[in-house]
Amino acid sequence: MLRFARLFAVCLALAWTLPPGMALSSAAKDRKSHTEPPQETGFLNRSIELSGVSYRFQVYLPEDWRRDDRRLWPIVLFLHGRGERGFDGMWQTQFGLPQAVRDHPERWPFVVVMPQCPQDQHWTDPGTQELAMAALDRETAEFHGDPDRTYLTGLSLGGYGAWELARLYPHRWAAVAIAAGGIFWSYAPARWQQASTLPAEYARALGRTPIWLFHGTDDPVVAPRQSELMYEAFKAAGGHIRFWLYQGLKHDCWTRAYNEPELPRWLLEHRLEPPPSAKSARGAGKEMEPPALAERLVIPLHPPAIRLTQAQIDNLAGEYFEPNNVAALTLFWQGERFYGRDRYGQISELGAESPSELFYFDGSSLSRLIAQRDAEGRIIAIVFRDDRHEERWEKRKPAPGN
Repeated sequence: MLRFARLFAVCLALAWTLPPGMALSSAAKDRKSHTEPPQETGFLNRSIELSGVSYRFQVYLPEDWRRDDRRLWPIVLFLHGRGERGFDGMWQTQFGLPQAVRDHPERWPFVVVMPQCPQDQHWTDPGTQELAMAALDRETAEFHGDPDRTYLTGLSLGGYGAWELARLYPHRWAAVAIAAGGIFWSYAPARWQQASTLPAEYARALGRTPIWLFHGTDDPVVAPRQSELMYEAFKAAGGHIRFWLYQGLKHDCWTRAYNEPELPRWLLEHRLEPPPSAKSARGAGKEMEPPALAERLVIPLHPPAIRLTQAQIDNLAGEYFEPNNVAALTLFWQGERFYGRDRYGQISELGAESPSELFYFDGSSLSRLIAQRDAEGRIIAIVFRDDRHEERWEKRKPAPGN
């Protein structure tokens, strides 16, 4: 008890000797450390209330986002498709742009706002449009979104909504990207009666706002003609539009589109106001309008396959094993075609992009089998590489006497 009394007296004496400002400063720092924890990054749960109803959604913050640096960040409003509607506030993060952000966060230095369309509603409804814009406005204010680098994108049903928000707020967007979308809604078939005039209305409203459309040639859900009509209207009006048509893809063209490394770079090339250096070069008060552009490309699902010689085929054929000696791949030639059998016994036809690089005809356009050779040119291993990782499988050497 005596030791405690002495310790208390010493602490009291020290407190009296501290300058008042120092004591207050220490207390303020302590309160600040408790009330302002470091901002979390990644995918964050959010909610917003409109007309007395609470809606859940998500926002993505890049890893190097910081609250105290006051840096302005490019910001994207992403509208999901029909299947992700609901009230959980999370399902919309599984497909399209959010999936691409998870796969390649280094490509997407953006704040991404991901509202969720309620079940049995559409992104073309006024109420859901209000929800999307309210979420964007709030996250822009809270997370330092750059008004001059605000972008809009959507897929399928969200593509319909993106067209509407682009038309309603044409001066809000530095650029717009739409996958498998259109302006002729399946739930409003009468709109097709305006096919000769309606696309031109959107082109007039948007002017030179940069637009990039993606569509699959075999889309049975949203006809590629929808994007064709929009492309033709913007081209005729002297707009700024790109249209990539993926050969052989059906409705899901968005996985390929959002995985294009060029897409985030293209977005960042555009802003509503030019940087200060460009302003001074052109003169104060003059806006830099994007030039007229009309680009239409048909993108093949796979490269053209070349014909291999028999010697090249014999060099590739064989069994390839993982480091733990488990068979991963068998390459073989049968009936003028080259095949690969995986560890599960599944057989897929392969094409050759070059003597050292194979691709799957029925698989991902990004997957490749790349041969590694020794000094004599003999293949010693196959590297399986897709957009996210790679694995190396060594070729089994023939047993003695074989």
